Order: sequence, then C-alpha cells, then structure tokens
Amino acid sequence: MILHQVLRLSSLFRSAFSTHLRRNIGLSAIVFNKTRDLDPVQKLFVDKIREYNTKSKQAGGPVDAGPEFQREINESLARLQRAYGEGDLTKFPEFKFE
Repeated sequence: MILHQVLRLSSLFRSAFSTHLRRNIGLSAIVFNKTRDLDPVQKLFVDKIREYNTKSKQAGGPVDAGPEFQREINESLARLQRAYGEGDLTKFPEFKFE
C-alpha cells in the first residue's frame, strides 16, 4: 500500500516536472526567436517600415505624395462635405451619450 502511494506520488511529480519543463522550453523558444537575427527578407521589410515611419513623421503626412494626391484628397473632402454637411471630416467624431 505504501509502495502504491509512493508510485502515485512519483507519477504526480513526473507530470508536474514535465509540464514545467515543457513551459520553459516553450518560453525559451520564443525568446530565442526574438533575439536571433531575422532572415534577409524580413530584415528588408522591417527596415522599409522604419524608413517609411521616419519619412512620414518628417513630412507630417503621406510620404512621396505629390500635388495630384493633395488635389484628390481635397476633392474627396469637398464631396463628403456636400453629402454629409458641416464639420471637420479629417478628425474622428466625438460621441456624447446622456
């Protein structure tokens, strides 16, 4: 009977240890993937996103947008202004619930 309890306790420890080991291996794989170097295509993609982000902050809007783009934006805003009325269409609306 004591041997039966010891074996059952041993199996509980074994399952708890395997669960703990599995979790640690899973976490270390995530950390390893984040710290290792990206493949060349991923690195190029991330570099282009960062480059676009810095250019858009400097330009204060869309990057490499010419006068034609600005004209189309103004026409679209005028069309929406006529359809939906007054107000600033470039900002998100504020909702007030009473």
